[in-house]
Amino acid sequence: MAFLKKLKAFIFTKYFLKQLGLVILAYILIVGITIFYLDSFTNHGQKIQVPNLIGRNVSTIQTELEELDLQFEVLDSIYDPSKTEGTILDQDPAATIFSKVFVKEGRVVRVRVSKKSRLVEMPSLVDKSQRFAESILKNRGLKYKIQYKPSNEANGAVLAQFCNGRNVAEGVKIAIGSTITLVVGRNDVGEPMEIPNLYGLTIYEAKDRLATLGSFGFLPVCDACITQADSMAARINSQSPEYIEGILIPAGSTITVYATMNFVDDVQVP
Repeated sequence: MAFLKKLKAFIFTKYFLKQLGLVILAYILIVGITIFYLDSFTNHGQKIQVPNLIGRNVSTIQTELEELDLQFEVLDSIYDPSKTEGTILDQDPAATIFSKVFVKEGRVVRVRVSKKSRLVEMPSLVDKSQRFAESILKNRGLKYKIQYKPSNEANGAVLAQFCNGRNVAEGVKIAIGSTITLVVGRNDVGEPMEIPNLYGLTIYEAKDRLATLGSFGFLPVCDACITQADSMAARINSQSPEYIEGILIPAGSTITVYATMNFVDDVQVP
């Protein structure tokens, strides 16, 4: 009992009440400063509406996002030939109008955009046979043209591979539909023969004519031909080497023909 009386008397002393008041004040200050700091640091209560970016081009969104104190990052590019290059297909976070979610300043909006060209890795075709190289390029959706170079040791083998005039190494990613130039060695050049005139023929008619000669390679090119019916209807409007009466080329040379669906015979007959 005596202890409780002394404790009660001490609690109500000015010294104890003063110390208690200081402790409470310190607690209030610490909690208040902490809350203020957290509110300031985390932008507590700030609500920014995320705009809907789907369908827009990524080149047009930077100014708008900067005005909202938001940033953006292109997360990935997705092959979609039906969309204009750079069209936004997906965004994270989603637009507030759909998600009902608001963000704070500095938030990064990550987007996925469309691309019209799909890339494939260039294979290594050097030292491979011409026929094998052509097959590989076709399987990867690549076009090709052949250039021959005299060679005593690599007859029929690929000596070099080029794209857009530059040597292209194995593993380099290039767009599907690109044309690869294959330099092929040859040491069996035959007797010179007159260049056949294939102007105005269909691809199949030209192929049959060269087959009767039996001494030329044949490479048809028709960029507008999508179906087999297109290929059958298209007609040749130019060829390489160009037909010039009396001009001879080595037997076995490849003749490249360029066909079009909109053929107009503009050859003037005297």
